[in-house]
Amino acid sequence: MEKPRKRARTGRAPTPPGRTSRPRQAEVARLAGVSQATVSLVLGGKKQGDAISPETRQRVLDAALSLGYVPDPAARRLAAARNDLLGVFSFTATFPTDVQHSYYPFLVGVEQEAAARGYDLVLFTGSSSGGAGAAGPDALSRVRLADGCLFLGRHVPTKELRRLVGDGFPAVHVGRRDELEGLAWVGADYVSASHEVVARLAALGHRRIVLVREDDDAPASTDREHGFLKGLEDAGLPGGPDAVFRTADPARTLSSERLREWLDDGVTALVAEETDTGGAWRALRTAVDEAGLDCPGDVSLALLGSPPADLADGPAPTGFDIPRPQLGAAAVRLLAALVAGEAADEPLVTCPFRPGATAGPPLHRA
Repeated sequence: MEKPRKRARTGRAPTPPGRTSRPRQAEVARLAGVSQATVSLVLGGKKQGDAISPETRQRVLDAALSLGYVPDPAARRLAAARNDLLGVFSFTATFPTDVQHSYYPFLVGVEQEAAARGYDLVLFTGSSSGGAGAAGPDALSRVRLADGCLFLGRHVPTKELRRLVGDGFPAVHVGRRDELEGLAWVGADYVSASHEVVARLAALGHRRIVLVREDDDAPASTDREHGFLKGLEDAGLPGGPDAVFRTADPARTLSSERLREWLDDGVTALVAEETDTGGAWRALRTAVDEAGLDCPGDVSLALLGSPPADLADGPAPTGFDIPRPQLGAAAVRLLAALVAGEAADEPLVTCPFRPGATAGPPLHRA
């Protein structure tokens, strides 16, 4: 008599020979002599299954093993009315997948936190051809394929986002967005960080400081300006309109001539905000070089954020660092809570001061 073959200990039996389709729960139920609901409770690990007797549970497990049954992940997700997918949508002209892109570190934090929580990511590229809303008024409707979505970008299509939020779709913006009521967001404490930069410059002896920022109403820019002006006030330094220079075209307006005018007027330190393009910082550095000035000997510079990737090899600018990976992770935590229907909040993330090499004591002019 032929001896029975030993079954490999792989955790489940192989699919029966000649079979091409996946075994279903109904087949497991017939083999075990129980209802399909009982099979679902046992194999799904649902709490209600605790009332099933050990003998019945074992029959179900044995039947599943003999048939080579493996739960269908897609079916489980549909049954739970969730996909375990989180979306990421960028309003920049090109989706930030390049490691040199300023948004890339955000995605690193997003990916790590999502993986730790058992979520997969879907990257929506509807804005890749031209920025916010470029793919049309319904560009954001695709994000509903995910359980919730993170949004990145300086400028956002307010109408479309408001519709998503109004429908109760879980959404989180990376960066403050108070103008969209009901939209959850995580952000960095730009106010305190900008205030500290001014305090450090004042401690070095600077008495006339000017902020250079883009001419728009992006919340991140507003927060930086607020912290900058509060820093001037607390240090007893002159503020007002002359302390803030708004420009839509830094490369054109921040010339070497404009820089010398500031210096002749007693300005000894200039502070630029970080943006997607890094235009203000780039223009300031170019103006200093074209004027033949030494930094920080002739003029001190500070940056409220990180330098553009193409200028990262130069002297580290005095200013602060934006903890992008931490912000990305915080955004995922908040979004996961919203998807689960839980009340949650994330505190502002602190931006550590960066001493840098572009600021020093002011030059005393005759």
